[in-house]
This record gives sequence, structure tokens and C-alpha cells, in this order.
Amino acid sequence: MRFPVLDRDDPGTICPLCKAPTRTVFGPYEEYSVARSLPGAGDPAMEVLLDNIRSIYNVGAFFRTADGAGIRHVHLCGMTPTPAHARLAKTALGAQDEVAWTYHRNGLVAARSLKQSGMRLWALEGGADSIPLSAVLKERCGAPIVLVIGNEISGVDPEILDLCDRVFHIPMSGVKTSLNAAVSFGIAAYTLRLPDIPQD
Repeated sequence: MRFPVLDRDDPGTICPLCKAPTRTVFGPYEEYSVARSLPGAGDPAMEVLLDNIRSIYNVGAFFRTADGAGIRHVHLCGMTPTPAHARLAKTALGAQDEVAWTYHRNGLVAARSLKQSGMRLWALEGGADSIPLSAVLKERCGAPIVLVIGNEISGVDPEILDLCDRVFHIPMSGVKTSLNAAVSFGIAAYTLRLPDIPQD
């Protein structure tokens, strides 16, 4: 078996599967990165409201994606873990220190406050009134968007949903009707933050 040495404190002398001694056959992997890109003029300002997300690892992934996509603020509501939890760093990988965040005990109160401040609330949720993600792209420009993500099992709080200007979903082609919450957020955040594509 070939494997990289992931932990800098572990010299990689023992196989992680069979515990047999190992030998080095290649030098360290080169760390590749992507150059930082600046937002375009047509990119909407975006924040995210995470209401009652139960998984610490999902929240870590939300922070990492928020940092990469240029989301300016994360609102953590209800039971959603905050960066005070040490395990969150396992998936956030430092992004929790780069993206501004606020904790709110009550997601509905936070949503009302954000809407009253002039922001648009867009929920990533299914249901009869939900439209495909592609259908909201033409409405990206304008007031800042707060992307609302609900509990992994129960979805978005119905009273928060009633406040939302748009409810959209990611179309599904398989037997499952939804994706992991953090994966869905990544798709939606990057799709909404893309610069406008010139039309022929």
C-alpha cells in the first residue's frame, strides 16, 4: 500500500492499516494551491445563516467553503456549533479564523433582523414552491443575499422560510432527493458567486 504521511508529528514509520513497518519510496508531496481571485463587479455580496446544523464537521466545511467563495459573514443559530468547539477545526482547517461569524440563539430573530436591514433571504430548500438554482441566477444582482441553510434532517424552519424572498433547490437526478448540507452549500455558494457570463 502507498500512503502519504499526513501528520507532521508522525514520521510515518508504521502503516495506518496493518501497523507493519514502512519504508519511504518518494519525497514529500508538493503542496499545490490556487491563486486567490478577487470578486467581480457583478458578484453579489453574500452571507449565510446556518440554523440548527447538528454536525460539527458540516459547520467546519461551511466555514472552509465560505472562505473560498468569498462569503463575508456566517450567522450560526440555535444548536449550530461555533468555532469554540475544537473538533470544528478538523474540517475548517483555519477558515474559522478568517470568516466573520456571529452566534444567535434564535434563528428566526436573526433572520428577521437581517431582512429588516435590507438583505435578501434565499433559502436552499426543497418543496412545492422551490425553484431550480439556475432560475435564480438572473436575480443575483442587487441587495446582499443571505443564503439560508436549515437542519440536515428537518430543513429550514417554516417561519424562517416564510421570510425568504426565494426558495431554490439543486436538481437531483438519482434516487436521493437531497445532498449533504455542506455539499449543497458549496454548489449554491460558488454558483451564485460566479461572475456574470457574457451573453452572445
